Amino acid sequence: MLAGFSGFTAIYIFMLAAFTGYEVISRVPVILHTPLMSGSNFIHGIVLVGAMVALGHAITPIEQTIGFIGVVLAVGNAVGGYFVTERMLAMFKRGGQQ
Repeated sequence: MLAGFSGFTAIYIFMLAAFTGYEVISRVPVILHTPLMSGSNFIHGIVLVGAMVALGHAITPIEQTIGFIGVVLAVGNAVGGYFVTERMLAMFKRGGQQ
């Protein structure tokens, strides 16, 4: 188990983190979403490394499945962040620049 947490404690922590994350993100003005997304790309990389470490420590098939899903979602998060950053930077280029 995760550092001695019971199943209900882990679910409670997950739900609390999800609610807190939603509340924080929902209060960010729309104009700041893209700059914050591009500025937090390093966090996406850390999430990916954490998911790979968790997958590496997985023993049972259910742990391996959850770890694999975590890695896939983290990769999608990181790649999406870089696409958003590239699109945002393209908005600031002049007409003739590449």
